[in-house]
Amino acid sequence: MRLLRVLALLIVCAPLAVAPAAAHPAPFSYLDLRISPETVSGTLVLHDFDVAHELGIATPDALLDAEVLARQSGRLEALIRARVTIAADGRKLDWQFTGWRPLAERSAVEVSWRAPLAAPVGHLTLTAVLFPYDPNHQTFVNVYERGVLVRQDILGAQRPAADYYTGGRQGAIAVFKAFTAAGIHHIAIGPDHILFIVGLLLLGGSIPRLLGIVSAFTLGHSITLSLAALNIVTPPARVIEPAIALSIVYVGADNLLIARGSARDVRAWIALFFGLVHGFGFASVLREIGLPARALAVSLFSFNLGVEIGQAILVIVVASLLAILRARSPKHAQRLVTAASIVVVLAGGYWFVQRVW
Repeated sequence: MRLLRVLALLIVCAPLAVAPAAAHPAPFSYLDLRISPETVSGTLVLHDFDVAHELGIATPDALLDAEVLARQSGRLEALIRARVTIAADGRKLDWQFTGWRPLAERSAVEVSWRAPLAAPVGHLTLTAVLFPYDPNHQTFVNVYERGVLVRQDILGAQRPAADYYTGGRQGAIAVFKAFTAAGIHHIAIGPDHILFIVGLLLLGGSIPRLLGIVSAFTLGHSITLSLAALNIVTPPARVIEPAIALSIVYVGADNLLIARGSARDVRAWIALFFGLVHGFGFASVLREIGLPARALAVSLFSFNLGVEIGQAILVIVVASLLAILRARSPKHAQRLVTAASIVVVLAGGYWFVQRVW
């Protein structure tokens, strides 16, 4: 009898347990983008439950009535405009909503839209956080060019935006501009890479010689950057990051041990060797940006070019300041080199301890 009572209780409570789980559908939306030379168009499919929650509608099924959906279209349009943006080559597109359709079999509504283009687009930036009340909500994105599926992505609270580069000349130009700028920016904000390069420059030399040393560094990191970006060799960050710190310690210590003008100036070889290590660090940046599959060569070349430009600017600035100081007071210049080399060693040592422990 006790077993029968338990079974009866389970039978009575089961619908109550299932109902809340079934009330909320899978937290997904679906966005299709179709790119042509004249327009960007597509469809957006939203679950009626999410739309009803945002619009304050008590019964989600009511949205499956075409007349009810038509009456709510203005509010839904405002919601979409606020939470989904598309920029073409840096300019925000003006959406034109062309249709609203209930999808009863999917408990969803479909919104059709289009945005005219003034010129063929090379770079699209999509941002979509449709239903922030649900942190698990995700938007599945399909990108088509001339009717061919070229990219799939997932956007959500943790990753609200993504970049897409079109095929053809416009896309290649957009990739070149974006990744060259990314290379320059990474040098500008990377204190470990900057300190390594400065350490190489402290012993001085002519501008062509210093540019040659930095170019050896570029050659080294270009090799490993390409290998890592193409997933051919991918050593773990827990090994690479401490190794980068040790390279900084080595350069600073080498400066302290070698007198300026010594025949044992092997900075180019040091730069080449440790460039191989730093390249794996650069690769992590490219992974965050996302390499365009159809423009791998352009993106890798332009990122390396940006890094080289950033390094060249650093060489000119640092070398010029050191040259001015040496011309005015060689004694003070030597003291500065010694003090700066000690700082390089200490900073590299600190980063090594921090990254290991």
